Amino acid sequence: MIICVIFDLGMAVIMFLFGISFVKSNGKAAAFLSGYNMKSKEERKQYDEKEMCRVYGNRMMWMALPFVTGAAIDLLYSGIGCFAACIIWTVQFVLLMKERMKREKIEKNI
Repeated sequence: MIICVIFDLGMAVIMFLFGISFVKSNGKAAAFLSGYNMKSKEERKQYDEKEMCRVYGNRMMWMALPFVTGAAIDLLYSGIGCFAACIIWTVQFVLLMKERMKREKIEKNI
């Protein structure tokens, strides 16, 4: 029981700290975004790295919430909160990737 709670809280802290790091990086964390660091310098100039890091950082902080909720649920029903948090986080991640692809298409066409 306690392992699920610790896992959930650990994941929440990790996601929240990554989010804060991205927001406060002033665009320097853009190099950690998969695929972005492989673009040429000319392609990278088309993006507002500071805004991109702010948006992704905020999204990462929101992605910590399912794990906090999962930890609370795990106190009552062991394992169910952890499972639900992972499912919700996966859905959030897929939606983030879809939004990123859509955003990159729009910025590339400009």
